[in-house]
Amino acid sequence: MMTADAHAALSARVAALSARVAALSALAPGTPAPPDAAQVIEALLSLLESGSLRAASHDADGTWRAVAWVKQGILLAFRFGTIADMSPASGVFSFVDKATVPPQRFDVGSGVRVVPGGSTIRRGAHIGAGVVCMPPMFVNVGAWVGEGTMIDSHALVGSCAQIGARVHLSAAAQIGGVLEPVGATPVVIENDVVVGGNCGVYEGTVVRERAVLGAGVVLTRGTPVYDLVNKTVYRGSAEAPLEIPAGAVVVPGARAVNTPWDPELGLSVQTPVIVKYRDERTDLATALEAWLR
Repeated sequence: MMTADAHAALSARVAALSARVAALSALAPGTPAPPDAAQVIEALLSLLESGSLRAASHDADGTWRAVAWVKQGILLAFRFGTIADMSPASGVFSFVDKATVPPQRFDVGSGVRVVPGGSTIRRGAHIGAGVVCMPPMFVNVGAWVGEGTMIDSHALVGSCAQIGARVHLSAAAQIGGVLEPVGATPVVIENDVVVGGNCGVYEGTVVRERAVLGAGVVLTRGTPVYDLVNKTVYRGSAEAPLEIPAGAVVVPGARAVNTPWDPELGLSVQTPVIVKYRDERTDLATALEAWLR
């Protein structure tokens, strides 16, 4: 638990950092990096990695919002970063990227398992204790991954995506990221969610706690989701993201295309369907995750 003095010191540090990020972001394109740019970027990425700062905030009513100045700061890392050769000394592999956002390194004390085999977690991403990373997977800058989460092979956690605690991102799950526009809310996967293999969650979609996405479900802001239990349809809009209710079990579905072109073709489009809400039977089916640990 942070003391009152420590909290006040952190708040003051964050306020000063926010002001400096705003000033640097206002510089005209092509302006050389000011002397303190590297220090500002380092401070921002370090706070993100420690979990003291996040790219999205959670209001008391459950609404998620982007923290615009944090995303502006991440963009500064790319704007003022120089290209560097990050290839290992062995020379077997070749990596060239912005020097400001290299891969993170973890030690045993972090409590994070990064299994050998080609995974990368970029600087500026928070990885909670007990997270397991199966190769190959990738976590981008600004992302938050809560404690006890499993990121399986070929899974992607995009820039600034927010992943809760005890989440299972199955093989080839794609969690989209967004840096621009800075006000755009990132994808949010709340605590205890199961994301099945080959799922895609994009465009600021919010998946509420304990939901289960069956293999192959794709969710975007424009995707209608049909709730067979409550007989309603969930949609996102220009002002609000698509939200999947807490405990919902979502599977791939289809709905007929009504077109006069040729009704006999029987065409349909992909539509996720909520077939039930999580119960004891669903929890038994997802309990394998705990056993694997």
